[in-house]
Amino acid sequence: MPGTNKWVLQPSTLQLLRVHFSFFLMPVFWFALSQVTEVNVAHAILVFIVLHLLVYPASNGYNSYMDKDTDSIGGIKTPLQPTKELLHITIAMDVAAVILSCIIGIYFALGILCYILISKAYSYRGIRLKKYPFLGYFTVIVFQGAFIFGLVYYACSSNAASAVPYAPMIAASLLIGGFYPLTQIYQHRADFRDGVKTLSYTLGYRGTFFYCGFVYAAAFIVLTLYFFNNMQEDSFYIFSLGMLPVIIYFLAWAIKVWHNFLNADYKHTMQMNTIASLCTNISFLIIFINNHFE
Repeated sequence: MPGTNKWVLQPSTLQLLRVHFSFFLMPVFWFALSQVTEVNVAHAILVFIVLHLLVYPASNGYNSYMDKDTDSIGGIKTPLQPTKELLHITIAMDVAAVILSCIIGIYFALGILCYILISKAYSYRGIRLKKYPFLGYFTVIVFQGAFIFGLVYYACSSNAASAVPYAPMIAASLLIGGFYPLTQIYQHRADFRDGVKTLSYTLGYRGTFFYCGFVYAAAFIVLTLYFFNNMQEDSFYIFSLGMLPVIIYFLAWAIKVWHNFLNADYKHTMQMNTIASLCTNISFLIIFINNHFE
């Protein structure tokens, strides 16, 4: 179009990258950073940029390009339709993420590349891991949970030989696993029309809440054992207090859905998403401060 500035991204591209959605994935970063014995500050800043400003938005954008959603998606009530520009931007962001990761080290860069490839396989129409309820679910919780925890811990530690603790890696995946099906609960019909049978669809509305409650409880048990075994009693109390609003909203929403499935909607999902992300981010950030700035 004459007069169009080629350096200005289209509104649909900016919207579908969903940069703000990175906030919902941020708790794993703060959790991992809080457990690093001696933090490499420069690396921590670079890891934050790579993950939250490049990798996660690029993954969101690529998923939207593949899905071409017309119904509400996470963080966007009325999504615009993607264009080729979105695909090109996501590729450029992925390349930039891998190049920047090389500053930290080859192993971190390979880890980031692995995450990018898995996220593409999750959305790509030719593979489409997301259409399989269990495989798609485990792909998300392993790579957004344990894998990212391990990458952040490794990259941000001043001691390159420091072993990544396995218990918090498991807890990170369980925290993602206890939350992710709730983000799918309002999309049953839209996903099914697109040939995607999510874990939430498989479990049903009530089953989703039962399952998520069970996995959240498992995450809490693992974290409790880990914190007390590592003499981090303060971390246990901080996390427990921080989770109270999440538990209260979860139970209140579950009761509503139990009586009327129409309450399993976009509005309640986003409220749950916001409360859970805000509380876990704040909790792990306070734990990080408590562990490193006493």
